[in-house]
Amino acid sequence: MIAPGSVSLPARSATLSEFACVLQRAAMNRPVVDQTGLTGRYDFQLTWLPDESQFGGLGLKPNPDAPVPDLWAALQQQLGLKLEATKGTVQTLVVDKFEPPSENQEISGPRTLTGES
Repeated sequence: MIAPGSVSLPARSATLSEFACVLQRAAMNRPVVDQTGLTGRYDFQLTWLPDESQFGGLGLKPNPDAPVPDLWAALQQQLGLKLEATKGTVQTLVVDKFEPPSENQEISGPRTLTGES
């Protein structure tokens, strides 16, 4: 939930891998990979003050006087987790060509994308 002055992200019965995916999709502009090795499910709520690099740059400006910590401090203070910028490999899907079906071509059922890893 994005509110004036903070973002609150509730998690119920979430794995840290699921949490990393949510952070990647919703807040960060880069891949987030869970390397904790923890496999349990957790209930928590993370509250932080977003900056202009998060949520696709919604124009949110950091407020140094806010009583809410930034994302990195909130992760450490509230959950005992630490985000570290590292370099590594991630799986990606590259679509290098798209050909729409012709008007006369029927599409039956879902299509499966295949590719080399």
